[in-house]
Amino acid sequence: MSMPFYVAPEQMMKDRADYARKGIARGRALVAIRFVDGIIIVAENPSDTLRKVSEIYDRIAFAGVGKYSEFEELRIAGIRLADLRGYSYGREDVKARDLANAYSQALSTIFTQQMKPYEVEVLVGEVAGEAGSAGLYHVLFDGSVSDVQGSVAVGGHADELTEVLKQRYDGSWDLGTAVRSAVEILGAPGSRSIDTESIEAGVLDRTNAQRRKFRRLEASEIAGFLT
Repeated sequence: MSMPFYVAPEQMMKDRADYARKGIARGRALVAIRFVDGIIIVAENPSDTLRKVSEIYDRIAFAGVGKYSEFEELRIAGIRLADLRGYSYGREDVKARDLANAYSQALSTIFTQQMKPYEVEVLVGEVAGEAGSAGLYHVLFDGSVSDVQGSVAVGGHADELTEVLKQRYDGSWDLGTAVRSAVEILGAPGSRSIDTESIEAGVLDRTNAQRRKFRRLEASEIAGFLT
């Protein structure tokens, strides 16, 4: 069969978008929630070594769904960009918004210029010292970026999970309530019960006295929240 010499740009973009969406939907979902003291990101992840949630800088976290090798490449690039900006200017000049915009530009270029788009969606979150000050940005495979107000779900069944979040989230959750709700919502499709060992959670806690605001929740801590 001969290859077509011309494909309409609209059809090409649609095919790439469909391809990326299908790849992302095959992955397990994650949920990010702004709680009273910061941001919690909870993912269903049975692996102990291949992380979906990571630290980028002192007050900034990264999370990705889709093809692991691709969002891991983005995570490493984000760390390098943050370190370079912090070294060249100052630590306070490293902002989640700037990282999200950099990811947006990179993914947009890949989506429009390369044959295969990245099968990823990423979240970038940041907390500051003041109560209520937190930024959470959602970057899609085509470079579209949005400022998340409250909570968001990405990955498989994202639309369904986001709808459940909108119904339950009221903006006043503490850490324990946010973790319990996130795990329940992740298991909502199919009414599944997710094992504690398959839960990965990272939190940006502005009340942490250390300079680094990111920490991972241990399995024992997660189990305590779920009991």
